Order: sequence, then structure tokens, then C-alpha cells
Amino acid sequence: MSRLPLIGVTACRQLLGKYSSHTAGAKYVEAAGHAGIPVVLPALDTPVDPQQLLQSLDGILFTGSPSNVEPHHYQGTPSIEGTRHDPDRDRLTLPLLRAAIDQGVPVFCICRGFQELNVTLGGTLHQRVQELEGFLDHREPQSEDLAAQYAPQHAVTVQPGGVLAALGLPGEFQVNSLHSQGIDRLAAGLRAEALAPDGLIEAVSMRDSRGFVVGVQWHPEWRFSENPQSLRLFDAFRDACQAYAQRRGR
Repeated sequence: MSRLPLIGVTACRQLLGKYSSHTAGAKYVEAAGHAGIPVVLPALDTPVDPQQLLQSLDGILFTGSPSNVEPHHYQGTPSIEGTRHDPDRDRLTLPLLRAAIDQGVPVFCICRGFQELNVTLGGTLHQRVQELEGFLDHREPQSEDLAAQYAPQHAVTVQPGGVLAALGLPGEFQVNSLHSQGIDRLAAGLRAEALAPDGLIEAVSMRDSRGFVVGVQWHPEWRFSENPQSLRLFDAFRDACQAYAQRRGR
């Protein structure tokens, strides 16, 4: 029997009570389990060498987070006071994402991971989209109810000729929205795959990539098996990880 792919799931560094912890939400771990065996990747003070990690992994899910990429990584202006950052995660994810892309390891990047993808490849970010003229407020509803927070908030329009269209996703569908950052300048190596009604880029793929490289700004991992569009994305990620694992096993 062929082995199941090992899927890295990026963790954040957060305080749980008074303890510093490495955290990866259950919804991400369970969605990664659709593609193989999830393995949580801790955000260590001194991260593991990316090449050592990639010797074992067949795919990586770059997760969302309440924290933002520190703006010095994309030559942005300093964050306003109170902005949540996670420098340990930045030290893990940015080099790991670059190395995975170079090696052709499948990567699926969600929310913060989507922003990390753009920054890693040389793009820039809006830090507070809701304060920009002409843009929607993309933050989550202020509700204690998770179902309300992750409910559909706006449509995205899939661009023709790209990866999402090839996967059979409809030309327009509804997505949730739980972010304040967004893509400002798209990295030269990326292709816009879907747009919000205000023109904000909501999904990307990488041109001429060696492997599966897809990022989305929304959260398809939320109850992914109940949503046809989300399931199609995770099916595609699973297929890419299985194919990569088979090639490595030869």
C-alpha cells in the first residue's frame, strides 16, 4: 500500500494564559487531513532548516492567523500601535514557503498564508483595507457565534484561464471574509485568480510553478466538506500532494 502524504500545517506562536504556545486551529489540521497525515510545524525561536523539513513533507498548508506579517518584510510603513504580529511565525513561514516553491512541494495558502505568499515573492500589502477609499470592510462580523463570523460575506469573480477556472469553480460564488490586510502590489510571479466586488485580489496562483501553488484570502477550511467550492480546492491540493508523494517514493 502506498503511504499517505505528510502535510505540514504552519503554527503560530501565541500566549495561552501565561504559557507561550505553538497553535494551529483544528479546522486547518482537519482540512489538511483530507490530503494526508497532518503534521504541525512549530514557530520556534530558531526554526528548523526548511530543506530538512521538506525532506519529509509532501505538501504544506499555510494557515490563517489573527497576526499580520511584519511590514518590514515588504518595505511597508510601521504598523499602528496594537497590531498583532508573530515574528517567530514569519521566521518559519517566509523561508519555508520560498523553499517549498523552489522544490515543487504543493502549497495551499489561506488568509495570512495568502499574504505570506505575496510577500515571499516580492509583493506588498495593504495593512488596513477598511480604511482605504473604494474598498469594502473585509473584517469579520462582530459576533461571538462562529457560524456568523464564517458566513458568506461577498462574492468573488473567478478570472478566466486560470487554475480556479480549470478546477471547475463557478465564475462567481460567495465567500466568507475575516481580514483587514490585503494585497496591494501583486508579486510579479503571481496571477490573480479571483477578485472581490471592490477589485481586491482574493485568490492567486503562481505562473510557471513547479508544483501546486494556490492562495486564497477567504477561509475554505471552515466546514470545507459542506461547501462544494471549498471541497474542490482541497481535492485539488490532495491530488497534488499524492502525486508529489508518489514521485518522491519512486
